[in-house]
Amino acid sequence: MKVVVIGGTGLIGSKLVTKLGEQGHEAVPAAPETGVDTLTGEGLTEVLKDASVVVDVSNSPSFADDDVMHFFRTSTTHLLRAEAGAGVAHHVVLSVVGTERLQESGYFRAKQAQEELVRASGIPFSIVHATQFFEFLKGITDAATDGETVRLAPVGIRPVHSDDVAAAVCRTALGPPVGGVVEVTGPESFQLDELVRDSLAAEGDPRRVVADPEAPYFGARLGRTTLLPGPGARPGGTRIADWAARQR
Repeated sequence: MKVVVIGGTGLIGSKLVTKLGEQGHEAVPAAPETGVDTLTGEGLTEVLKDASVVVDVSNSPSFADDDVMHFFRTSTTHLLRAEAGAGVAHHVVLSVVGTERLQESGYFRAKQAQEELVRASGIPFSIVHATQFFEFLKGITDAATDGETVRLAPVGIRPVHSDDVAAAVCRTALGPPVGGVVEVTGPESFQLDELVRDSLAAEGDPRRVVADPEAPYFGARLGRTTLLPGPGARPGGTRIADWAARQR
């Protein structure tokens, strides 16, 4: 089966292409460096020829509110239009647990707009919601840093390894369209500020973490469970302590 992976050279996309290939499928990475640009539509007709499944794990190069909305709306519109012309039978998109609860954030408003386009397209679809990746915790920390102080809301989080996300997306892509959302999460629950405090201490980072219920998360205020998945989420098997030890 031919599976086209939009964003197939990135963190999740490259892992997904490998996993699909290992299972005997023709996995085609599609990205600007391979001649496919969803923002302009360049290369889409050619790469989607004979494709059964398209998986979109692409991300905006800029997280500025207007830029990210333009990216997801424009690229998704071009992609879905090309898929309809090519007769693609299953569209899979990777999104984020809590997207619908984080609409104060421009990034998550754009992800919600992307999901709505997919739902309205008429193409059979599956939406994979993942909790935040282990690899993104540094970005969360840096975004919350002012000088030597890191302000984070004391809320629940269940981060997940990118390998486990790629495995879940692969499993979804090879199955029937679900017509809704499936969730993937890490195996352990933490409090966000405590997790970052422990991580910085383990790395010898002198920054001080302050628990602040009003601290924004990429522009959105958080409730205790905003970032947590529902009870049906499928947990990955990688523990964050094991991953962090390998990184060090």
